[in-house]
Amino acid sequence: MLTNTLLLSNQLPSLQYSSTTESFDNTWEAPLATLLGLGRAAGADFVEFFLERRNYISCLAEDDIISSISPSLATGAGVRVFRGQADCYVSTNDLTFAGLKAALEKGLSIMGLQLPGPTAFIPEINLELLRDYATKRGKDGWLPLCSSIREMGEILLDGTAQLQKKATHLQSRRASYFRDWQEVLVAGSDGTFARDIRLTQSVGFNILCADGTNRTSIGERAGNTSDPNFLKTWDYQQSAEQIAESAGKMLYADYVESGTYPIIMANHFGGVIFHEACGHLLETTQIERKTTPFADKKGEKIAHESLTAWDEGRADNAFGTIDMDDEGMPAQRTLLIEKGVLKNFLADRTGSARTGHPRTGSGRRQDYKFAAASRMRNTYIAAGEYSNEDLFASIDKGIYCKKMGGGSVGATGQFNFSVDEAYLIENGKITKPLKGATLIGEAKEIMNKISMCSQDLELAPGFCGSVSGSIYTTVGQPHIKVDSITVGGR
Repeated sequence: MLTNTLLLSNQLPSLQYSSTTESFDNTWEAPLATLLGLGRAAGADFVEFFLERRNYISCLAEDDIISSISPSLATGAGVRVFRGQADCYVSTNDLTFAGLKAALEKGLSIMGLQLPGPTAFIPEINLELLRDYATKRGKDGWLPLCSSIREMGEILLDGTAQLQKKATHLQSRRASYFRDWQEVLVAGSDGTFARDIRLTQSVGFNILCADGTNRTSIGERAGNTSDPNFLKTWDYQQSAEQIAESAGKMLYADYVESGTYPIIMANHFGGVIFHEACGHLLETTQIERKTTPFADKKGEKIAHESLTAWDEGRADNAFGTIDMDDEGMPAQRTLLIEKGVLKNFLADRTGSARTGHPRTGSGRRQDYKFAAASRMRNTYIAAGEYSNEDLFASIDKGIYCKKMGGGSVGATGQFNFSVDEAYLIENGKITKPLKGATLIGEAKEIMNKISMCSQDLELAPGFCGSVSGSIYTTVGQPHIKVDSITVGGR
């Protein structure tokens, strides 16, 4: 057993500990404190351990059959070693003391550090009392309350049956669901010692309709954190009605004419453009790479004065909500832009050390195989002062982008996004449906053209890929007016 006395390096091989493998609890304090002390004694400026247990399952219904059920279990840990402004990351599936020590030794050697001699003292790091968000918020009992495999299949098949009833000219119909349960423990040589459980779920439809040469494909997803009953309470009938209605309108829509237009972008998933074209440029990873035009613009105007934007981890049940980030820092609200003026960047520990911007609880990663990096959580344009009627009334001829599709973004903010559902605006009124629209622009230009924001802020689930893997995020906005943007079409 570990004691409260200082250890000698040559005593480490004989140490025994009894950390439970069923949960990351206080029994992990002693071995992690010793390993952190070993890293510091070797000359590292900072050492961090990230431990993870994961229980994931996905289910896919295609037409009237369950075509795929994919479960996945994972357990592992990662250790990050800092020396000056340089760092390295090593991961392992071996959570024994010897396995974690081997990962630490590898990280130290990469940084040019060696374990101290056999008679060197190894001080234990004094970790804080365990900040256990899981127990505090009653999360330990979530997993058994989630839908069973049978329930998943039944609900998804009921959903595809509704699509069959409500949509016409169907070629294919799919309903998909996943549940991702994750337990994490973070311990750092600065005394950080924190545990959390996350539960993330998403469900949605995709349909393809065709009639002769007319074709349309459209999808819709819902997402949630923290509610074990999410799938059981999903209103698949309403969702099926909405997607069928959209597909029916787009199937026979005229193709949009290319040009420059004023547009109105709908709330909800419309916020994906701000996330992609601007949000990433406000992460300190972009400052480190010198790929953001906003690097030296803090305190300056970078957007229209009508625009205020936030990134936060605290919205109830939103897809990017976290009680703590993957570096153990509590979630917070970060004001990104206020009335057009850049206020803050998103910073993890490394980004803060290298750029000087304060940490924002934004260190996130896909799993233990990735080092944390500055990433978005729930990112959205705030509600404004206008009504939707005000926005439409301000446009003589333009385009209403009701549902956004996929797209791509360049390193410095150039973007193009398809529009799955669009309508022509004439004299302040929505007239005919349009298809084939693509929005093309550049972040630093488009931000100054968002001149009106309505009052109907809504959030939508999203998936974000970057240097630390794929993570769950929220996008959002109210209806917004963009004074002019290039629209690709026919």
